[in-house]
Amino acid sequence: MKKFKKNFLIWLIIGFILSSFYNFFTKSNKTKIVQDIAFSDFLNEVEKDNVLDVNIKGDLINGNLVDGKKFKTYAPYDPNLIEKLSNKDVKINVEPYSGKGSSLLNIILSWFPMLLLIGVWLFFMRQMQSGSGKALGFGRSKAKMLNEKVGKVTFKDVAGIDESKNELQEVIEFLKDPSKFQRLGGKIPKGVLLIGPPGCGKTLLARAVAGEAEVPFFSISGSDFVEMFVGVGASRVRDMFEQGKKNAPCIIFIDEIDAVGRHRGAGLGGGNDEREQTLNQLLVEMDGFESNEGVIIVAATNRPDVLDPALLRPGRFDRQVVVPNPDILGREQILKIHLRKVPLAPNVKPKIIARGTPGFTGADLANLVNEGALLAARRNKRFVTMQEMEDAKDKVLMGIERKSMVMTDEEKKLTAYHEAGHAIVAIHSKESDPVHKATIIPRGLAMGMVMRLPESDRISMSKIKLKADLAVAMGGRIAEELIFGPSKVTTGASSDISMATNIARKMVTEWGMSDKLGPLAYGENEQEIFLGHSVTQKKNVSENTAQEIDKEIKKIVDESYKKARSIIKKNINQLHKLAKGLLHYETLTGEEIKDIIKGKKIKKSITDDTKNKNKSLSPVPTVGKRKKDIGLSEPQVENN
Repeated sequence: MKKFKKNFLIWLIIGFILSSFYNFFTKSNKTKIVQDIAFSDFLNEVEKDNVLDVNIKGDLINGNLVDGKKFKTYAPYDPNLIEKLSNKDVKINVEPYSGKGSSLLNIILSWFPMLLLIGVWLFFMRQMQSGSGKALGFGRSKAKMLNEKVGKVTFKDVAGIDESKNELQEVIEFLKDPSKFQRLGGKIPKGVLLIGPPGCGKTLLARAVAGEAEVPFFSISGSDFVEMFVGVGASRVRDMFEQGKKNAPCIIFIDEIDAVGRHRGAGLGGGNDEREQTLNQLLVEMDGFESNEGVIIVAATNRPDVLDPALLRPGRFDRQVVVPNPDILGREQILKIHLRKVPLAPNVKPKIIARGTPGFTGADLANLVNEGALLAARRNKRFVTMQEMEDAKDKVLMGIERKSMVMTDEEKKLTAYHEAGHAIVAIHSKESDPVHKATIIPRGLAMGMVMRLPESDRISMSKIKLKADLAVAMGGRIAEELIFGPSKVTTGASSDISMATNIARKMVTEWGMSDKLGPLAYGENEQEIFLGHSVTQKKNVSENTAQEIDKEIKKIVDESYKKARSIIKKNINQLHKLAKGLLHYETLTGEEIKDIIKGKKIKKSITDDTKNKNKSLSPVPTVGKRKKDIGLSEPQVENN
């Protein structure tokens, strides 16, 4: 934009100067009025001695009269003209005739306004066709070239995905020394597809590859190819590869390639010929007749299942690198990288934070560190302490506390017993994850919650673990029934019931954990409509089987319900103690819950938020809750 303004200003100044010169010459010519007269009148004036001097240039005669007037006329061939003028003592000047000089200047000056308009039009057309989102630059590639000036990223800035980095090390070596592989007849993969969940570091890893190889890095999003104009996407693909060939060796990074690389031929869900043309052009460029040596395509997606099979075959994206969520060691390394920019107190232990954040991605951990820094600033601290990191973790996992929400004593009591029911069942279930924290302070959309954290990263879940989770989910509803009666049961257990039903359904239909139905998949057809599968495929479940599935789901949920009921009845005294503790303290940690159940007294320190509640400080942005789905390594939260 700055360059555009500068060029426009220069052209404006030039136009002003030229127009000023033009006006000067035209005015000067207008001040000297020249009268056209007939040749006969010119001869009469000569006879009357009224002609002072003449200037003869070819057949054009210019002169001055005695009274000061200027005249001009055109003379035919007259050999006696000079003699007549000499007899009347007229001063005669003769110039050689040239058809260029003044006439050319006159032509330029007369055509100057038109030339100026044409110049301005050409200037704007050049600006519009230079790409970067200009009006007529829609056919050019929107790939942005990143270099060291923007910010060089290396493998030192990427942590937690060592296996993925090792996979891409070969690509870096090829870009640095292609002859090492070509000497042995080897060819580097033309395309590398990075697959992983959102926020795991796919884009950062691609930039790190370019930084390590010290080659140009072109970045573009998959959605930038497709627009309303037909043929734009294919044109941008061609232009992108042309840029890549000019700057070879280089890396072209396409983020979210599933936006343009979906299955072809569906004809449903918004699919159009434009997107298919773009995909076809991409396939041709990657595996066309020309050799793209030195141009490596790196793409990222979190939806590899929707990509067209032709895109994944050998010769195109023939190397797929999985970028998983980091484990506990990876999370610790990622936290150390993000904590470099934050002034830390000595008590901050990245290892402890990493242990309490299973299932977190790199983006989640970066957000966690940022929230901790914001909390420390809110509390007017010079350093970020472990307390801020713990509070930030709770905020990310459970949502921001809504202490200003008005609750009656009856609602608080009911919420306390509900959450105490969850906690009691979790404590007395061996396969359940340990209770991390319980609170009756409204967080997010929940009135209260019990958060459980696994002791280590979990890859898979057993049947007994799933049933323990179902029992914990039922604990809150059962506590309400036993303490307040069946008629006082509230809607607070809706999320618990929904979660329990979904888990039970998956146990029966997907995971083969039903003794009656056996290890068969009865899952419904949940494939995307735009792929064109849902219309043609049919469900392979009969009505009788569907009824059996419903019976099995109800059986599993009922068994978990009875188990949770027996645990709470057996430990009803602990339920009352824990509920009273929640009403008094509002928030309890796992260790504090165990102490209260054993009858020990606990000492809770006043938080910094309570000390500074009267100070006018800037608010901290809220963070949405994490998904409540039970993941393989996700923290589990029971909401009221």
